[in-house]
Amino acid sequence: MEFFNDVGGDPLKPTLFELVAQEQLRDLLQPALKYVLSVFAQRYPRYLLRIVNRHEEFYSVLMFFVERHYLRKYGASFSENFYGLKRRRSPLFEAERARAAVPGILEEEKLREREIRRSLIFLIGLPYLRTKAQEYYEDLGGGIQSEDIEESLATRQARALSEQTLTGRLRRMYKTIYPFLNTTFEVWLLVCNIAYLFDQTPFYRPWLSWIGVDLRRVSIHDLRAAQQLPKPKLDATQAQSIFTRLRRLLTASPRLLVDSFNVILPTAIFFVKFLEWWYSPSSPARALSTSPLGPAIAPPKLAHPHPQGIQVDPKAYGICPLCHGAFANATALPSGYVCCYRCAYEYVEKHGKCPVTLLPARVWQLRKILV
Repeated sequence: MEFFNDVGGDPLKPTLFELVAQEQLRDLLQPALKYVLSVFAQRYPRYLLRIVNRHEEFYSVLMFFVERHYLRKYGASFSENFYGLKRRRSPLFEAERARAAVPGILEEEKLREREIRRSLIFLIGLPYLRTKAQEYYEDLGGGIQSEDIEESLATRQARALSEQTLTGRLRRMYKTIYPFLNTTFEVWLLVCNIAYLFDQTPFYRPWLSWIGVDLRRVSIHDLRAAQQLPKPKLDATQAQSIFTRLRRLLTASPRLLVDSFNVILPTAIFFVKFLEWWYSPSSPARALSTSPLGPAIAPPKLAHPHPQGIQVDPKAYGICPLCHGAFANATALPSGYVCCYRCAYEYVEKHGKCPVTLLPARVWQLRKILV
C-alpha cells in the first residue's frame, strides 16, 4: 500500500500508515499514564487520589508543556518525533529547483509561534474536549451502560420531571445529537485519510490546512542540523565549582526530563500492554499458575449415605442409583451424588430430599454436569 505515496516521487512524504501509527501512540499515552497513577494512588492516596480524579486536566497540562517543547525544538509533536516525522510550514508551491540549489533546511519551513499555538489547540484542546463530551454523554445515560441499569420508579419519575425543564430538554437534545455528531466527525476524518492515501490532498487531517503546516519525514539535513546544535561548555573556573555545575544541572533537568519522554513513555506503554496481556484469561500466566495434576483445592467429600436411603455401589461408575441405567443428562444433587436429570427431578420434587443421604434438597439446587 506504500505504493500510493511513492507515485509522485516524493521520498519525504509519509505514508498514511505512519501517520496512523503515530496517532495510535498518542492515544495510548493517556490510558497508560492513568493506569500507572491509579496503581500508585492505591498506596499514596493522599497525594495522588486528586490527580487521578482529575486525570484529564492533569494529562492536558502535562502534555501541553511536552508538546510545546517538542514543537519548538524539533518542529514536531512527541509522537511525530518518535516516528521520525516533522511539521513543515506549507509552501505556496513546491520549488524543487530552489531546494536543489540551496541544500539544507529552508528558513521559511520552520515553525513560527503562530503555527505552534495552533498546533497545540488541536494536539491538546481537541482531544480534551472530545473526552469531556464523551464523559458527559455517558453521565446522561448514553451508551451501552444505560441499557444494563435498571432504574427504580422514583428515579424514572425524577428524571421525567427534570426533563420538563429547559435544562432537561437541552440535556435530552445533547444526548440525541451527540452520537450523530461524533459519527459525522469520524466519517470526516476517514474521508480525509482516503483522500490523502490517493494523493488528493497533502493534509491527512483537515485542520492542518488552517494551521498552515504539513507532515514530512525527517531528512538527512534535519539530522545534521540536530548534531550541529551548540552544546554548553564549561571553562576551568566553572568546572571546579560544584555549585555552578549543580545549578546548571538543575536548570537543564526539566529539558532533559522532557527529552527522555521519547524513551520513557513508549517503554511504559509497552509494559502496561504486556501486563494487560499477561493477566488476561488467555495468557500463559494462567497455564503456569494451574497445576497439571488437577486443582490445588481438593473437591469436597461426598455426604455419607443414610442406612434407609438408596444404596449406591461405589464401583459402578456412570450408573444412576434410581433407574440403574446409564446417565441420561447427568445431574448432581446438593449432597454430591449424581443421577439422571429426570430421575433426580421427579424424586426431589416428590420427596424433597436426596435419595441416597435423605438430606433436604430442592429442585432449584440441582446442577447439570457438562462434560
